[in-house]
Amino acid sequence: MKQSNYFLKTSKTFSEEDKIVSAKLLKQAGFIQESVAGRYYFLPIGHKVQQNIMRIIKEEMDAAGAQEMVSPTLHPLELWKETNRTNTTGFELMKVKDRRGSEFALGGTAEEMFVDLVRKYQLSYKDLPFQLYQFSNKFRDELRARGGLLRVREFMMKDGYSFHRNEEDFRVVYEEMKQVYTRIFKRLGLNTISVEADNGYIGGEYSHEFIVESEIGESRYFVSEDGTYAAHEDVAKFKRVPANAGEQELPFEIIEQPEWVKTMDDNVKHYKEDKSHFLKNVVYKNSVTGEIIIAVVTGDLEVNKTKLENVLRAVGQLIPAEDADLAALGTKHGYVHCWGHKGARYVGDVVLKDARNLIGGQKEDTTDSIHVNYGRDFTCEILADIAMAKPGDLSERGSVLKEGRGIEVGNTFQLGFHYTNLMKGAVYRDEDGMEKPYYMGCYGIGVGRTMAAIVEKYNDEKGILWPRSIAPFDAHLILLGTMTEDLKNEAEGLYTTLTKSGVSVLFDDRSELSAGEKFSDADLIGIPWRVVVSAKTMKEGKFEVKARNEKEAHLVNEEELLKKIKTQQ
Repeated sequence: MKQSNYFLKTSKTFSEEDKIVSAKLLKQAGFIQESVAGRYYFLPIGHKVQQNIMRIIKEEMDAAGAQEMVSPTLHPLELWKETNRTNTTGFELMKVKDRRGSEFALGGTAEEMFVDLVRKYQLSYKDLPFQLYQFSNKFRDELRARGGLLRVREFMMKDGYSFHRNEEDFRVVYEEMKQVYTRIFKRLGLNTISVEADNGYIGGEYSHEFIVESEIGESRYFVSEDGTYAAHEDVAKFKRVPANAGEQELPFEIIEQPEWVKTMDDNVKHYKEDKSHFLKNVVYKNSVTGEIIIAVVTGDLEVNKTKLENVLRAVGQLIPAEDADLAALGTKHGYVHCWGHKGARYVGDVVLKDARNLIGGQKEDTTDSIHVNYGRDFTCEILADIAMAKPGDLSERGSVLKEGRGIEVGNTFQLGFHYTNLMKGAVYRDEDGMEKPYYMGCYGIGVGRTMAAIVEKYNDEKGILWPRSIAPFDAHLILLGTMTEDLKNEAEGLYTTLTKSGVSVLFDDRSELSAGEKFSDADLIGIPWRVVVSAKTMKEGKFEVKARNEKEAHLVNEEELLKKIKTQQ
């Protein structure tokens, strides 16, 4: 491709809003352009990279026996109503009506569509298992778009769905797909860590998130030092260290307490005990049902809202309680009791059953309670793991947990019977002649997020350094100096030779730019090889070649150039 005719517009400037390296470089180098917030054009060179990423994904998915297809972009809204996900998606569904008044959702994910497809056929156990996948635009009306391609409202996703007889059959494919994903990301130049994760609005009981380590990533996770455990903060399990464990229970007392003692830090200062010795309440409101939830933990713990929502089967529904909600209970912030507020549901962390002689739980202006013991003095409707892990906690096997942060690029989900129980007729005929629901799995890769993650890893102060596996071109051929006919012919001849030999080339034949401007563009765009044709190189009968990640250029003849580029792709 000749750059003089290519729709490739680089820029020396960038928006101050683009704090993230990938957002800045992809825009500056002409790979993407923002339409409106959260929606991007993939320009010709950006589209090439996206297609290369998709090619690698396709090759690995096909090799694993998955079959590519395409589903409609508009999903009949009644399908989402069947699974009640019009209210529980965790993001706002975008909806449209056609001229006949039929309602559709712009697909944010496609579980319902694939179940609806499969239930249109009378399949038997002999047809199972199978896996279908697609590349399609997804639409999510995110509250806040940010970070270029990292959080958007419209994006390309590879989403796949597998159908099975039972969990045993599913497990084989699930473990295989985790290996497939690891291979895909490795081919893309990314080292990923697979961590246990929350299924959220997708449904099902367990999942894994594939994360590329990065300080700018939104995924926070924990890994044990012995390498046996890795989990997203939403689901990370850890050993509790209950205060006064094993002590004899002391008599419950209401005692005088100075009025200035209002916060957890005030408690520590006054009682001279660490935070694990105190009771703490965090109050939520269910945005759908209006229920008030009081989560009870010890003062050294933070409530994990995701865990709490899962315990209550209220995914995405809990919001912080406001002053009016507390007033309806007859209390206010700082004075919420661990028991006794009528109309509230109490959910406690498992630490409560082993902690002894805790402080707090019934605060008033000048009094509070001490020697409080769960089971004797108060109980909760539910006792469960509702606390957030933190660095330094121990895994259930006793190894120290370390914190990590990264970019989520893919997910694998166990769906089980979640959708096939909700959608009537999603059944196959088993060997015994009985109709049974399909057992399902789901597998997604965000193509744009993956592209951004690659740029976050492969860049320097001059621009992008594309891995060869997905680079838009193999070589960036640059014609320098006074454009004599002989020099033009030399460059044109090399362009033809490289192209015929299977090397994809971006040929910078622009006559109006200086050498510095062309080199600056080449470094910004980040194609793996830079090849220069100039009066100097032509005089020596050689070409100047430099890898994007090298500092020094080398003079080589045509044969050496072809060998270098083709053997090191």
